Amino acid sequence: MFELTNLDSIQIGLASPEKIREWSHGEVEKAETINYRTLKPERDGLFCERIFGPTKDWECNCGKYKRTHHKGVVCDKCGVEVTKSKVRRERMGHIELAAPVSHIWYFKGIPSRMGMLLNIPPRALEQVLYFASYIVLDPGTTSLEMHQLLSETEYQYVLTKYQADETGKPPFRVGIGAEAVREMLREIDLDVLAAELRQELADLAAKSTGRDSEGQKRQRIVKRLEVVEAFRQSGNKPEWMILEVVPVIPPELRPMVQLDGGRFATADLNDLYRRVINRNNRLKRMLEMGAPDIIVRNEKRMLQEAVDALIDNGRRGRPVTGAGGRQLKSLSDLLRGKQGRFRQNLLGKRVDYSGRSVIVVGPTLKLYQCGLPKEMALELFKPFVIQKLVTLGLAGNIRSAKRAVERVKSEVWDVLESVIRDHPVMLNRAPTLHRLGIQAFEPVLVEGKALKVHPLVCTAFNADFDGDQMAVHVPLSMEAQAEARFLMLSANNILKPQDGKPVVSPTQDMVLGCYYLTLIRPGAKGEGRYFTDLDEALMAYDTGELSLQAKCHIRLKRTFEGEEYEKIVETTVGRVIFNQAIPQNMGMCPRETVDDMFKLEVDKVVDKKELGRIVDNCYRAHGVTATATMLDNIKALGFKFSTRGAITVSVADIIVPETKQTILVDAEKRVHDTERAFRRGMLSERDRYKSVIETWEQATKDVTNEVMRSLEEFNPINMMATSGARGSVNQIRQLAGMRGLMASPSGKIIELPIRSNFREGLSVLEFFLSSHGSRKSLADTALKTADSGYMTRRLVDVAQEIIVRELDCFEGTGEKVRGITVSDVYNDGGVIETMKDRIRGRVAAEDVIDPNTGEVIVSLNELITHDLADKIEAAGIKEVTVRSALTCQNEHGVCARCYGANMTNGRLVDVGEAVGIIAAQSIGEPGTQLTMRTFHTGGVATGEDITQGLPRVEEIFEARRPKREATLAEIAGVVHLQQDNKKRREIVITGDDGDSKKYTISYDSKLKVNDGDHVEAGAELIEGSINPHDLLRILGVKAVQDYQVREVQIVYRAQGIEIADKHIEIIVRQMMRKVKVEEANDTSMLPGSLVDIFRFERENLETLMAGKRPATAKRILLGITKASLATESFLSAASFQETTRVLTEAAIKGKVDPLLGLKENIMIGKLIPAGTGMRRYKNIDIHEAY
Repeated sequence: MFELTNLDSIQIGLASPEKIREWSHGEVEKAETINYRTLKPERDGLFCERIFGPTKDWECNCGKYKRTHHKGVVCDKCGVEVTKSKVRRERMGHIELAAPVSHIWYFKGIPSRMGMLLNIPPRALEQVLYFASYIVLDPGTTSLEMHQLLSETEYQYVLTKYQADETGKPPFRVGIGAEAVREMLREIDLDVLAAELRQELADLAAKSTGRDSEGQKRQRIVKRLEVVEAFRQSGNKPEWMILEVVPVIPPELRPMVQLDGGRFATADLNDLYRRVINRNNRLKRMLEMGAPDIIVRNEKRMLQEAVDALIDNGRRGRPVTGAGGRQLKSLSDLLRGKQGRFRQNLLGKRVDYSGRSVIVVGPTLKLYQCGLPKEMALELFKPFVIQKLVTLGLAGNIRSAKRAVERVKSEVWDVLESVIRDHPVMLNRAPTLHRLGIQAFEPVLVEGKALKVHPLVCTAFNADFDGDQMAVHVPLSMEAQAEARFLMLSANNILKPQDGKPVVSPTQDMVLGCYYLTLIRPGAKGEGRYFTDLDEALMAYDTGELSLQAKCHIRLKRTFEGEEYEKIVETTVGRVIFNQAIPQNMGMCPRETVDDMFKLEVDKVVDKKELGRIVDNCYRAHGVTATATMLDNIKALGFKFSTRGAITVSVADIIVPETKQTILVDAEKRVHDTERAFRRGMLSERDRYKSVIETWEQATKDVTNEVMRSLEEFNPINMMATSGARGSVNQIRQLAGMRGLMASPSGKIIELPIRSNFREGLSVLEFFLSSHGSRKSLADTALKTADSGYMTRRLVDVAQEIIVRELDCFEGTGEKVRGITVSDVYNDGGVIETMKDRIRGRVAAEDVIDPNTGEVIVSLNELITHDLADKIEAAGIKEVTVRSALTCQNEHGVCARCYGANMTNGRLVDVGEAVGIIAAQSIGEPGTQLTMRTFHTGGVATGEDITQGLPRVEEIFEARRPKREATLAEIAGVVHLQQDNKKRREIVITGDDGDSKKYTISYDSKLKVNDGDHVEAGAELIEGSINPHDLLRILGVKAVQDYQVREVQIVYRAQGIEIADKHIEIIVRQMMRKVKVEEANDTSMLPGSLVDIFRFERENLETLMAGKRPATAKRILLGITKASLATESFLSAASFQETTRVLTEAAIKGKVDPLLGLKENIMIGKLIPAGTGMRRYKNIDIHEAY
């Protein structure tokens, strides 16, 4: 029996005419579909029951045989087999063509595979196939050349020129149409052709002069050789690219349904098939009647066009259109794009046991709970409820249980309660940008129709309660429930996979409440009072005798080393309340002496950042359960005291400083002076503009400072901003200070500042000026979301096959462990990422030794934890060699040690973790927060555009040539600058070995070197962005990998987004997986082809062992789109982009998909090879212990 789970690989190839006939259950001879009176399929038509199977289960067409006991009988009257009607989804038919036609994919694709094999230009081939020109198949004794094209008039002339022999046949042979092409393809001897092409290559290399034309000729030979080798090795025959038989897909996949008005709606394919059948039948009739050649030829051309339209409508000529001029969807269109078979039906399927509803806040829920509406829960858990009703004996059989559920009897609710008690459900909010967009919760039944969500998990889902909706999914099997509970439960997802920082952290009201609770207000009610214990202090607060923020003295009791001590501590009752909610041993405060024991764990004002730190410390010190409990405590406290504090916003809270006018008058005066200097010719336009902008920027800053000074500590707006609950200084400035300078649509800053603020109100002109920027930012946001989503998709595609496949790739190889050297990352003189951050969660590639004491801090292959990273930093070590995905030797994934720690729990990653997808999500998810703009540096004439934000990340990952490219020194040596009178300058570098290299640069580029400087190879000579391909050529693989990781980090860190290096390294590894073969020598590789580095090294090793010459190659850098399409898996590539091109190539090569990635397995319906779906886990034999 065929078992999907045992499928190891899938092969694609060309179908021979015999194969197509073998698939078929009969020939479709008529173009009819359904009889309009009886509504039954016409015999031998496109929906024929004899060919495709019965339309009704277990019933033949004429009704002679009905029911299952006639299973498998073929009716002698109507010829229909008695079977299930679902065979109409599986059985294929065929159309026998009266004349062969070419398959448009192989003739029209780029490059044209037929043209390559025959060495005929595609245009000439088109003329032959579409009956515009004859082609010489055998010149005989004439002066004609093989494969020469002849037009009709030329053919007639040649016929008269060369007289026919005694049999009446001309001394040469010509052909036209697909028949001629088929004959030419049949005559090709692939082995001979391959040998000839290899010889041509060798001859070309022997007499090489380095001309461009030679390079093009070599490239063409290599491309031809590639196609020839593909046919040789795959077992496909070239003549199979010409169709003699057209397969007809099952009728249920191109249905015809009756609409309300009695009309029929039909799939476009039926129309396309009907055109093919009609033209084919007409051609058959003409051939039988012996019609004139010209008419037959025209009909053959029309048949060729009909088959073209069926396979790929619109690829050649005018597309076939249906009613209203709409282009009909051909077979290729069914596969292509977002709505195609691959992306719509194979990679994304709708599932049963799911529902969706609006979400509302559930402040009383625990972190791992969600509120599920009763009716929805009953529907989702129906089978479980029915089963339980039967087992408990509350219903006699399944039918009565079903009836009880439908009538919603009272006992059903009790059963539902018990069913869902230990059954987690999964909540998902679209768009699911990272894995925290789907989490599992324990359901709690709630009234109403809305889902209730815990406020703390909103950050992970990026949800708010302004009408967002969420989907619920029920994991059915025991394994699925276990995975949901242990891996996906929200309490287990406290840290972000992106950087290991907490994602579940109090926000908004909760932050404000905790901030209010821990503030100290001088002179508050009850200040300086003493209390015998905490209860008394709380009682004083409850009775209104003591303010939350008043400093008071409370006697506390503590146990230290088994003895009890008492001490009076000065603090506020608010801080004591806050500390009751959090563990007092999280390591935020030392606990070494008696006095230490009396310190509060957090004795300072708690803002958003501090809360994040508290969560982080608690998780590290006490793990998941304690953190979840603490978070719920903080949530309750925050809500309670933000309500108690009655903090609200009123217009009176916005205080405009009195000094504002003075500052503005001063600025006016300075701008006036600048203008006067400009009019007198003392300043250039550029300097004037710069000075005006700087003056207003300074004025805005001064006003802001005044605003912040005039706001008192307990001003509600100030509290909201400083606590990090909502808003920022920037927004307060616009409310109470001045809006300041605005950018025009082009990005240039407008000289006129907006002097008003929102409290005073804007004038009409000011409002108009400020609406530029607002509109631009709205448009930006819309574009950014789409661009960011597309980038995430490409990243996922390139990295999806990277799974942790083993523990250690160097183990047992006898090789020395390799890694990368890590130190601080600098940009513009400042550190953007410290070494400590970079080595945390990595595995050491060699012993890390303290230079002062000589002790080994971290030994080889040991994981560097938080504490060890602190120790390394304290020892003053500046660089550490750690293992990295970039140096991992695992062919199809990475090993656990090269990857390092799983960021969500700080432990070494498990074998089976899909780290490629996590890397892609970690880079893609924050993509929406990056800016879209290419910044204009406020200058009119600087003309310097620095690509930043999302476009820059895309530029790096697509390995594009940057806009303003920096020239790099190709050799180390001394710089000499030479002036040139043609508006250009020359830089000459004289190498240390006497070689010199000349670079011509334009006058407007800024130099980064001076005359006489000594530069290293790879140094930038002029300002601009580095082209990574140049860097790879000059400095090699390691330099370009370092550069790419650093550049991506610079963009993200500039926006305050932290991403672990390992995620970027995984993507960069995928971009650098290929080498380009230069000389193939004695290997089976083809020169100029792209080969996986591991395959290249393996084949070279085998060649060397056999005593032959290995191939030479150079490492290349591919952009993520190209890298995705260059993957070994044709299923993955076809479902990504350029579906028809990928499938064409794969079919000719007879590619085998080893099903190693995630996408391929999802498509064919297998478990993904990650986690428990890995082969090593699935093939475990369980032996019972006796």
